[in-house]
Amino acid sequence: MSSDEFTAFYVRAKDGCLRAAVASGMRPGEAEEAVAEAFARAWASWGKVRTTSSPAAWVVRTAINANISSWRKRRREVSVDGVREAVVDGWDSSTDVVAAVRQLPPRQREVVVLRYLLDLDTATTAEVLGIARGTVAAHLHHALANLRARLTHYEGAYS
Repeated sequence: MSSDEFTAFYVRAKDGCLRAAVASGMRPGEAEEAVAEAFARAWASWGKVRTTSSPAAWVVRTAINANISSWRKRRREVSVDGVREAVVDGWDSSTDVVAAVRQLPPRQREVVVLRYLLDLDTATTAEVLGIARGTVAAHLHHALANLRARLTHYEGAYS
């Protein structure tokens, strides 16, 4: 294992993975923790991770899974509504687009994040999520229709 290779991957992918985690529905602080945990796991398994078709997608998927595990542990805690979330690398998590993506069903949200934020192709997205290519296409079709409807609604609210 080459630490230089992993370091280069980390530097190149960390910001995109963090943005993808936030867009998948995590709060910025949760996303930072989950992505850090995912990169630690990637380093521990770098021999395997580096051979995947998209190590960045592996990190994002691992971060999402880590966040779900964390959420399950604390799901009985009371959340604080109305707290404005921080800006992450120029991405204001309260924008209409991010808000609309966060309201998508989980699988649609994951497909949008992997396809558009990590710029993965359909085959790689299917591989990362463990679903068929046609299922990716169907989720993407429904997600885009859903986003189009939500964003048209938002746009009308500002007119």
